[in-house]
Amino acid sequence: MNPGAAARYILTLACEDRVGIVAAVTGLLAEADGFILDSQQYADLDSGRFFMRVEFRGAGPRFPEGLTAVQAAFAPIVARFAMDARISDRAVKPRFVIAVSQGSHCLNDLLHRWSTGNLAIDIVGVVSNHEHQRRLTEWHGVPFHHLPVSDANRADQEAAILGVMARGQADYLVLARYMQVLSGDLSAQLAGRCINIHHSFLPGFKGARPYHRAHERGVKLIGATAHFVTGDLDEGPIIEQAVERVDHRQSVDDLIRTGRDIEAQVLARAVRWVAEQRVLIDGRKTVVFR
Repeated sequence: MNPGAAARYILTLACEDRVGIVAAVTGLLAEADGFILDSQQYADLDSGRFFMRVEFRGAGPRFPEGLTAVQAAFAPIVARFAMDARISDRAVKPRFVIAVSQGSHCLNDLLHRWSTGNLAIDIVGVVSNHEHQRRLTEWHGVPFHHLPVSDANRADQEAAILGVMARGQADYLVLARYMQVLSGDLSAQLAGRCINIHHSFLPGFKGARPYHRAHERGVKLIGATAHFVTGDLDEGPIIEQAVERVDHRQSVDDLIRTGRDIEAQVLARAVRWVAEQRVLIDGRKTVVFR
């Protein structure tokens, strides 16, 4: 058997929907002694787009050795179907920078999952406009970067964030309750690579003091939304959402505690799915292969 056949690879693709896409992918793998471990696909009949995620490994001597060879093997069908395709080594963990302001619950959850081996990513740095989370971050052995921001220095501060990402070779930026609105320029530069957690089941109760406003309205459900960041505030493609039922007996503090738990869980799921390349953007929405 090819010595590199034990490696596992992930292929994700999006293209115009047409006959023969699945046959081409699976046929190529069969001819190359590839063994499919998981395969999911979706045809968006409204947009005419097709999406697919395949996880596979080698199972015989004809399987290409190494990532570059695997990518080269797929190149003809990628060109044939004009695919927006990506092939990666499952063992290579994507690299993340986390941005946070003062609240610790989402940051703490991600750091704990990562440090205990329950989140297959590499956290290469934490950036913050406050000093509050330095101790927590450095306790986990992660570099902390204090980057204060104001209207006067916003462009320089955002350039510094990009600098932290570049030096850490980060693939993604996670806004873990980072209470600053990214500029349109930074949002564009990080298109499809920046994940935000919003403190409501979008759309609703946007802006400041959402749990106070929810309490005043006597809501029966509260929730959280993880989405990709775009230039339109809180309007990016949604990755994951969750809600929990509440009632009149719960105080504002009760809602905040419940809401923070939901935020941490929803953000962790979104980060995990993005890291595992289970999330493909389909216009203003996403396809999530769970």
